[in-house]
Amino acid sequence: RMSLESVTEDLRQRAGRAQSLGYKVKFDVGDGSFVHWDGTSTPPVITNDDADADTTITIDLENMEKLLSGDLDPTFAYATGKIKVEGSVGVALKMASLLGD
Repeated sequence: RMSLESVTEDLRQRAGRAQSLGYKVKFDVGDGSFVHWDGTSTPPVITNDDADADTTITIDLENMEKLLSGDLDPTFAYATGKIKVEGSVGVALKMASLLGD
């Protein structure tokens, strides 16, 4: 099972390869833990701050791990309530496609 630290590190590595998102996205992974992706800077800055974001994606660590490993389709996860999106669904979909790379 992935920890918050390993998810954060995985996202940092992906951020280094990702195109600029132009938005701030916060992952609420439960238990008061967050991963914040500041896609307004290049390269993106990944922290565990509960900072303001354009879009908040709520997903538990287990499903986050599946998403990152490619074992969970983001569209299916959204449709079945495993991912909840507050804010722009379009930004969430862009983020999902970045994570799917």
